[in-house]
Amino acid sequence: MSHPNKTGAGKTPATVITGFLGAGKTTLIRGLLEQAQSRRLALIINEFGDVGVDGEILRACGSPTCTDDDVIELANGCLCCTVADDFVPAIEKLLARPNPPEHIIIETSGLALPKPLVKAFNWPAIKSRVTVDGVVAVVDAAAAAEGRFAPDPATLAAQREEAGQVDHETPVEEVFEDQLLCADLIVVNKTDLVDAAGLAKVEALIREALPRDAKILRAAQGKVDPRVLLGLEAAAEDDLAARPSHHDLEEEHDHDDFTSFVVELPAQLDPAALVKRLEEVAGTHGVLRMKGFIDVPGKPMRLLVQGVGTRIQSHFDRFWKADETRASRLVVIGETGLDEAGVRAALAG
Repeated sequence: MSHPNKTGAGKTPATVITGFLGAGKTTLIRGLLEQAQSRRLALIINEFGDVGVDGEILRACGSPTCTDDDVIELANGCLCCTVADDFVPAIEKLLARPNPPEHIIIETSGLALPKPLVKAFNWPAIKSRVTVDGVVAVVDAAAAAEGRFAPDPATLAAQREEAGQVDHETPVEEVFEDQLLCADLIVVNKTDLVDAAGLAKVEALIREALPRDAKILRAAQGKVDPRVLLGLEAAAEDDLAARPSHHDLEEEHDHDDFTSFVVELPAQLDPAALVKRLEEVAGTHGVLRMKGFIDVPGKPMRLLVQGVGTRIQSHFDRFWKADETRASRLVVIGETGLDEAGVRAALAG
């Protein structure tokens, strides 16, 4: 990738990767790292939950651009709520390195609102040193086609015509739409999981939600040319008025609508049986997201499990290290009111 180290204003560019739970943000970033060549990239990874699954996945990519020093994890929180305590110090730490990054990639929590994060680039400590090159929103095409985020476009249009605004039924819809509203580029991911009609429905839904033009790009398995993601030169922190949010009038934003917890499991002899059990638990309890690593006795590699609703995927991602404890842990995320005790009991069964 042949990009200059700095923007025209002499600032280090940063790209914000946003998208709802399970959209494929980490997979997209891993592909970007694998094609980074000699370009110095640094990552700030934020997760809703206190197990750093995404950071672990990126460290396992085998690329020299994702060493431990290049990845800063901010777990058990949300960057849109912890700007002063977590985000700005993380940026300052990266810029203070002897060989500072040429580009910073920020993966937000799947429940994060990107606009407060973009606003943070106007903080005096970093305003003159870093700029938002672009906000990239990743959309799970299969989940959107299933109607997880909003009703069909005709219903949305009717609501706008009758009431002047869309009546959001769930907090999931509001978070999803806020992520779109802040984006310069929208990557419709997992297109291999939907047919042409489903894909058209998803793109119509996105267009209906946007008050301004934004580029829409189709992708499967998070494969996007880095030259498309990096170098947008949006300077998004200077363009906040064009990025409306449902939470613009709120002094503070919280995530009381969502909950997460970690489930410790024994070693699993039968990965296929585990996947089936996870599908059943997600369907019965309305779990939004499950992800984690599993110890399979007799296997030298750890099993990575990723679930979006009842869609569960698993594969062995890397060898267990000699100095790490083999353990099975899953992060479970759902809306507030999720039956934690019921989920734990069902997973233990």
